[in-house]
Amino acid sequence: MSNVISSHPLPLAGKTALVTGGSRSIGAAIAKRLAADGAQVAFTYNGSPKLAEEVAIEIESAGGRALAIQANAADPEAVRAAVAKTVEAFGGLDILVNNAGIGVFSQFEETSFEDYQKMLAVNVTGVFVATQEAVRHMQAGGRVIHIASSVTKYAGVPGLAAYSLTKGAVAGFNRSLAHDLGPRGITVNSVHPGPVNTDMNPADSEVAQLLTPRMAVGRYGEPHEIASLVAFIASPQASFITGADILADGGLTS
Repeated sequence: MSNVISSHPLPLAGKTALVTGGSRSIGAAIAKRLAADGAQVAFTYNGSPKLAEEVAIEIESAGGRALAIQANAADPEAVRAAVAKTVEAFGGLDILVNNAGIGVFSQFEETSFEDYQKMLAVNVTGVFVATQEAVRHMQAGGRVIHIASSVTKYAGVPGLAAYSLTKGAVAGFNRSLAHDLGPRGITVNSVHPGPVNTDMNPADSEVAQLLTPRMAVGRYGEPHEIASLVAFIASPQASFITGADILADGGLTS
């Protein structure tokens, strides 16, 4: 058995990953999965230090290395500092997962400019800053992965117009950035989750009662299912995939 294990190393062994917004739901699942696949994982959190500590403990208890960094994704200097702390702690950076995001559900004409600015700061500016800072440290084989949303161009939802605007910006950023970074051997992709069972969008909510019957699989997704997709995109096996918008929505838009 030992010979089998040694001849099949973990796909992300020797890699360092940074996951923004990694203390809960999809972000936490991604951090844990990348660690399980062999990566050293840093992740940011903002208002949930207890959850962040739990994620780090779980990763380290399983034999991995984790670093929880408090950083508001809306604060460019905090985001830049998080990248610097990751590189300082682990000696480099190979994988960035832009997961941090916020959404405000409201009819468009009732959406406050303040709420729009908050979403823009996290969902767009935070992604730009984290990516620009991270790729300064990446070598060939690097991975930039954005967590976008199926509402950007696949499944419009009333009350999410402003949120869709910010996530749609990420999809456009993704495609052009792939050409900027392709010559350096760095891939750039976006994952567009459909309805997933998270604390912001639980599978037993009123919205879920409307969406679930429209889904081919007849259920909400689970965070670990999105994390599995991210782990594949982060792996060496996905080296020919870049500039892609990858939909994971349980057949909602099929």
